[in-house]
Amino acid sequence: MTIILFAVSIYTLQAQDGTKEYVTHTFDGTRIINGHSVETLGAGDLEFLISHRFGRLNGGLYEFLGLDHASIRFGFEYGITDRLNVGVGRSSYGKHFDAFAKAKLLQQRDGMPVTVTFLTSAAVNTLKTSAADLPLPLQSRFTYANQLLIARKFGEGFSLQLSPTHLHYNLVDNRDQPNDWFAVGAGARIQLTRMLGISLEYYYLLPGYFPADRKSPLGIGFDIRTAGHVFQLHFTNAAAMIEKGFIGETTGDWLKGDIQFGFNISRVFRLGNRR
Repeated sequence: MTIILFAVSIYTLQAQDGTKEYVTHTFDGTRIINGHSVETLGAGDLEFLISHRFGRLNGGLYEFLGLDHASIRFGFEYGITDRLNVGVGRSSYGKHFDAFAKAKLLQQRDGMPVTVTFLTSAAVNTLKTSAADLPLPLQSRFTYANQLLIARKFGEGFSLQLSPTHLHYNLVDNRDQPNDWFAVGAGARIQLTRMLGISLEYYYLLPGYFPADRKSPLGIGFDIRTAGHVFQLHFTNAAAMIEKGFIGETTGDWLKGDIQFGFNISRVFRLGNRR
């Protein structure tokens, strides 16, 4: 609630200055590859987002270069205002249900060099436990993520984003592991034509928090924008499409060929009248 009130206050203050022109379209969509961008939907806009990741390419022809395996997420996101969005989703990965709130606190303009958006999310694992006599309590199934997304558009051809990230696991693998993990993400967009761009995304896992087998997620892809759609094709070592998964649970190693092809496709429906 405090975050929402702060976002509304910032919006009111910036709205009073009608002489400043805001920078828009820092990124082509609400996602860079796996992670959120600073972009928010307009008031009354509803986005339907499908994210799909196939299996690892090094599975060879027997696994048809990973096409025999897939992970998918369906999500709906809604713009309460131009600066405040909410969303829900369901992933086949861990049979997770997730929800998030996203507030744009600052927007790039003359005198303001960056756009800043805050994201908070929660995910619940609904997988059945393997041992019927050891049920997993509901509270132990939850994981939370908080991100401060800071981006700058350096012209029509290039945008850069930094994403300091906090993850909280209610349940970890052993008592020696902390429940709070930290990472720093970086993302970039290089616009090639009006409709085609290249996206890059990487998360550095801060030492001392993550299990030894976890790898930093890295992705590269192409963004194709058409009227009402954003179509993203990419390669990544992460199978999950929610923060607790692709940041905290990636085990694929690019150097060993643990690369997965995937795509995001989104469609925006305008439910309200835009001014």
